[in-house]
Amino acid sequence: MLPTTNIPSCPECESGTPLDRRDFIRVVGTTATVAAVGLTPLQKARAARAEKQAQAEALVFELYQTLSPEQKKKLTRPWDHKPSATDKVTSRLATGNAAVDKLMIGLEYNKKQIELLDKIFRAIANGDEGYKRLSRNGKFDNSGDFESISAILYGEAVEGKKFSLVFTGHHLTVRCDGNSEEATAFGGPLYYGHSPSGFATTNVFYHQTKAAMELFHALDKSAKEVALITDEKKKWRDEHGGMKLPKKGERVPGLYFQDMSPTQKELTEKLMKELIAPYRKEDGDEVMELIKATGGMEKIAMAFYTEGRVSDKEPWTYWRLEGPGFVWSFRALPHIHTFVYVNSKLA
Repeated sequence: MLPTTNIPSCPECESGTPLDRRDFIRVVGTTATVAAVGLTPLQKARAARAEKQAQAEALVFELYQTLSPEQKKKLTRPWDHKPSATDKVTSRLATGNAAVDKLMIGLEYNKKQIELLDKIFRAIANGDEGYKRLSRNGKFDNSGDFESISAILYGEAVEGKKFSLVFTGHHLTVRCDGNSEEATAFGGPLYYGHSPSGFATTNVFYHQTKAAMELFHALDKSAKEVALITDEKKKWRDEHGGMKLPKKGERVPGLYFQDMSPTQKELTEKLMKELIAPYRKEDGDEVMELIKATGGMEKIAMAFYTEGRVSDKEPWTYWRLEGPGFVWSFRALPHIHTFVYVNSKLA
């Protein structure tokens, strides 16, 4: 079960075996020998990610060492922290839609720490283009700027300990966790969005809508009957209490990859590439390896939902790629909200 989301209303809204922590530390120090130790494809993917992430992890370690006792009290949480009646700050694996408890980077960190946090955020993006998308053209959507989002650290950012640095802002939850979260891509659930309509070219994630539209238009009549969900009882549910990950063998709505035509499969693969493009290649590779570990693309289904008002130009409200231990749920109307969770342990 996806951890319960912590989503305040948007201003414009009304309605293989993974590497463990010790393996990660070992791989960072001995990447030259990875090929010789007989790792599985999934382990190799995580090893590559570990090598790439070493820079970001070192920056998190450096940041942690600069925190004052007062900052640690406000900005850090135990690894297994759970909100309570007196402490409503979100848990490590929750997603949020604004700075956690209004603990904005610009108000809680000094200049040097802000520079470190900016470097860490850029390190988990795929170059300048990836940063442009994750930051929504540097504006962080209605957060306004980088200093108006939050950065909360769970665990201890020291060698040999688990940690997760979670950035949260308007339409944003991303993490840097040094592979602490086993068998999980991106360190936990992602949340991203942008205020323009998902069908508008001004939306930084429009390329994802475009790729999904190409797949939709490639469906013949029989395929569309399977992939298009018109039941009004099928409502967007991701913001209201979390999202259940499918289990192995569980049938989910939509057209399965294994039942697609060659052209439809090619366009689905193109869509997957667009989805993971904003993040480091190593993170994207890990997504694909985790999918392989739970049965491969053949077990993934694509469904388009017509909840709400639609038209020929906007033929669906949202779509969902779904399979064992995998959900990528993309709402395009009235604007983009997307929830992602890839966890092979929950398959």
